[in-house]
Amino acid sequence: MSKRSYDDSCGIARALDLVGDRWTLLVVRELLLGPKRYTDLQAALRRIAPDVLAQRLRDLEAGGLAERVELTGPGRARVYRLTDHGRDLQPVLLALGRFGSRLPLPDHPEELSPDAFAVALLTVFQPARAADVTVRVGLSLGVERFLVALDDGQLAVSREADGEPDASLETTPGVLTQLLWHGLPLADAEASGKLRISGDRRAAEAFVGVFATRLTPPTAG
Repeated sequence: MSKRSYDDSCGIARALDLVGDRWTLLVVRELLLGPKRYTDLQAALRRIAPDVLAQRLRDLEAGGLAERVELTGPGRARVYRLTDHGRDLQPVLLALGRFGSRLPLPDHPEELSPDAFAVALLTVFQPARAADVTVRVGLSLGVERFLVALDDGQLAVSREADGEPDASLETTPGVLTQLLWHGLPLADAEASGKLRISGDRRAAEAFVGVFATRLTPPTAG
């Protein structure tokens, strides 16, 4: 069966023809910070049916937003990654995240996936709060590793770490959500054994200070 279309020349309608189906933008969210295997996507998008994920990936490929590539090295894993055209959706997703942050949370919200948490950092970032802050913090969230670089009001989040971070935090997205957006003190998170800090503690404290707020956090998806 052919894909339904709004058959409307409006740019918004044409964009929705491409990415408006359920789950599509959440698949894009999971690929924003780097390529993933099909199984990684399914693990992150816990409730998506396998056939739906396969179809959304086919749609993204057909629309020129994603592509399949084979990584070199041991295992030669096949992964999906965004094209340049697909990465153009980043500001759209961040705007949606900011809009969604003002909406009520579900009664029993699930823990964010590691990538959803990393994208949420981009969503909530306020440059004024990071003025004069220059630190590089590594986040180890299960098997996922991210580098958060703050440089005098600028923020970059990536999977590829170039050099050693000033500090590293090993924890879960759920603990970081409590720490940054629900007022959990840093010392309490450490005392619970659910957060481990290595490296320069002042750099870790600076990272927390830039993002910490008692407001309801945005949902990245």
